[in-house]
Amino acid sequence: MSTTATIAAHAASRSTTSLGSSGPRPSAPGSSAPAEAGPALLTVSGLAVAYGERTVLEDVSFTARSGQLLAFLGANGSGKSTTLRAVANLAGHQRGTIEFAEGAAGPAMVFQKIHLVGRRTVLDNVCTGALARMSLASSIHPWFYPAAIRRQAMEALDRVGLADRAAQRAGTLSGGQQQRVAVARALCQGAKVLLADEPVAALDPQAARSVMELLRSLAHDEGLAVAAVLHQPDLAREFSDHVIGLQSGRIVLDSPTVDISMDQISRLYAEDAR
Repeated sequence: MSTTATIAAHAASRSTTSLGSSGPRPSAPGSSAPAEAGPALLTVSGLAVAYGERTVLEDVSFTARSGQLLAFLGANGSGKSTTLRAVANLAGHQRGTIEFAEGAAGPAMVFQKIHLVGRRTVLDNVCTGALARMSLASSIHPWFYPAAIRRQAMEALDRVGLADRAAQRAGTLSGGQQQRVAVARALCQGAKVLLADEPVAALDPQAARSVMELLRSLAHDEGLAVAAVLHQPDLAREFSDHVIGLQSGRIVLDSPTVDISMDQISRLYAEDAR
């Protein structure tokens, strides 16, 4: 099925609904957090990572739950990104366990460097999220995706508010739009755990808020467990449900966001903590 045909079919299928495609579907107004987080989808216990003689992570333990946006805060070099990379099996670990709930499979991941193929259409980029589920024969020609995968990719684009950009080259989008395409690609993987490594670090304030609203909505409305590394404490306080603070590779703060003060967050970035 061609991109044009896929877009036309998607438009026809949603003509009976009132959903728009000008922006991501947000959480209900005034609902900054779910009433209660759901079951654990990811459990990390005693995680330790070292590169030679240098210890990067030591005894890191946390749980990511369905319906929860978990924010990782800390100074540069504190181990935030290494934690997510270890969970995604992009970095090895010497000790500890990483367990996903039954049916949760592995995680999907969104990066600061968005890694889209700029010459390809937005739809084609989102379809790549399904490569791991395709047969070897189908994946040899990845730009000829089955109709079912293209439909799923269109649904993911609709979810992030970019269904109307499906036929556009990814390289022509703004930074915020490209990051939303990357989120749609992650959704196309079908994972229940979404890891976001500095997803808004390179975005302007308005685009950053749009992406954070989307991540929160995916947790609260879709039941995903979202874990995001952030360098903006104000965004963490506004959008996250739970904060993990790291210093020198160890967790020193682990608390619901509503219970955390700015003084506690500031201490994570104190000069003597680096």
